[in-house]
Amino acid sequence: MKRYWLLFSQAVTVLLAAYFIVATLQPSWLRSGATVSRAGISLLEAPSEPRPEPVPGSLSAAAKQAMPAVVSINTSKSIPNPRANDPWFQFFFGDQAGTQEQAGLGSGVIISPDGYILTNNHVVSGADEIEVTLSDSRRAKARIIGTDPETDLAVLKVELDKLPVIVLGNSDQAAVGDTVLAIGNPFGVGQTVTSGIVSALGRNQLGINTFENFIQTDAAINPGNSGGALVDINGNLLGINTAIYSRSGGSLGIGFAIPVSTAKLVLDGIVKEGKVTRGWIGVEPNELSPELAETFGVKAGQGIIITGVLHNGPAALGGMRPGDVITEVAGKPVRNVAELMTNVAALPPGTAAPFTVQRADGSTTLQITPGVRPSPPQQVNRR
Repeated sequence: MKRYWLLFSQAVTVLLAAYFIVATLQPSWLRSGATVSRAGISLLEAPSEPRPEPVPGSLSAAAKQAMPAVVSINTSKSIPNPRANDPWFQFFFGDQAGTQEQAGLGSGVIISPDGYILTNNHVVSGADEIEVTLSDSRRAKARIIGTDPETDLAVLKVELDKLPVIVLGNSDQAAVGDTVLAIGNPFGVGQTVTSGIVSALGRNQLGINTFENFIQTDAAINPGNSGGALVDINGNLLGINTAIYSRSGGSLGIGFAIPVSTAKLVLDGIVKEGKVTRGWIGVEPNELSPELAETFGVKAGQGIIITGVLHNGPAALGGMRPGDVITEVAGKPVRNVAELMTNVAALPPGTAAPFTVQRADGSTTLQITPGVRPSPPQQVNRR
């Protein structure tokens, strides 16, 4: 027994001595993950094990699902040369003096395996040629199926196989504080993902579009992101990025996206009928103020007051009259003129809908059959 104990003691002593020598002369050998570079520098490196998926708190899964369906859009169009009438300019450049090429940049989202792409109207407006670049580097010419300047949306189509398609989310269930990702091609640097939260919902009266119901986000959105995707933490599409609030041209943490619920209505209308058909009732609405309420003798704390009704228009035929305060349209509350326009536009023409109005003698419900909203005047390209 004593012999075994002596052997054990000697072995431990040798091992301790070896450890002491290594720790003194080559301490890097004892460090976990220690390596030596080609220049002889001792470095520490993490073990090259497969990365666990997903990393807690990472949004990589959402980005991985949505990014393939977001495309870059390059446009070109010919514009009149401001120096075209200069005789000296014509002498040197001849027929080329008349026009010059202008390039544009934006993003888009593939929403159907049939090749349909949603983007902003201002990205493609007036373009002579549109080229789409996918995340897998494939390129294709795109044609415009239709545009809707009143929401600043456009539908394009490409002829490619095996297209990645984004999953449509439910923007009506979005809540302030939800985490979101903005995906696009800012400044043409390549596909980029930024993250933030939903800062506000139902933003309107910004003077950007005729119909405004924006999702506001603080995810960084810059020029080139227009038409790109705003997605939730599952990678599902919540909206189409369309505008930024900026004095410098860069992101200041206030960006706006068109809800996917609006985009779906525009998509269906354009693909089915070549245009978006909206409801219209023929009234002149105004924000409710104490002065107007007193003028028309109505006691209402909320709603939109009607100061004019088109003779023989849908509203007049349904019994609406000046001084009525609209508080609900088809069961949806109305708090400002923008909400009234949006709710009426969503009504199918030719189908009666209930309008709750407040009058001096009390509240009543009118059944009004909307007509078709007249086409807007031609708008100038905002690029």
